[in-house]
Amino acid sequence: MKFLMGACAALGICFITGGSNVFAASPETVCTGELAPGTYGRVVVPDDAVCLSEGPVTIRGGLQIGQDATFVLGDEDNPGDTGTISGGVHATNPASVQIHFTTINGGIDIQGGSGPFGGPFEMTWNAIEDNNIRGAVKINGYNGFWFGFIRNTVSGSVTLSNNELEDQDGNEYVSNTIKGNLTCFGNSPAPQVGDSEGEPNVVSGRKTGQCSSL
Repeated sequence: MKFLMGACAALGICFITGGSNVFAASPETVCTGELAPGTYGRVVVPDDAVCLSEGPVTIRGGLQIGQDATFVLGDEDNPGDTGTISGGVHATNPASVQIHFTTINGGIDIQGGSGPFGGPFEMTWNAIEDNNIRGAVKINGYNGFWFGFIRNTVSGSVTLSNNELEDQDGNEYVSNTIKGNLTCFGNSPAPQVGDSEGEPNVVSGRKTGQCSSL
């Protein structure tokens, strides 16, 4: 993950989108650029768009991320409350979904991806890290370069399945506290600690499939 962040920093595009445009039409905001600190209803990141925010933001009507789109809220190197997303996070074939230090009410549902290369960082990755998630998490069929599900507290079951990543330690699922079941299957490479230096997941329910030993 640090390699990925270093790569985007070298390119000078970690938080640059070539313009900041947020089109507000209550109760829906369409984000193509920077999502400024504030309170929103539903937030939509359209197909092929990039939406970046350092927070804090309050999203009351859910977050929807479109095909080949990138959404970034916060980053792991700058701990601090980045806000609240109520209504859940939903994505279909996104390029990258990166959410850090956020309270998410309504869970996460990410289906598919758009391949390991492309987007504003020239490579794609999902980073769901250091969040408080209330609701189920289902991430299925992501095919980016790397995917980390790390240091989250989840009140609900987590299913991570059929995620096929380019990086040899591409699926890092560690250091989570899950009040429910953790189910992993069909992931390639197999879920692992990788270079995250993470700890085993604490799961109140069952660990099954590829995550049974994590």
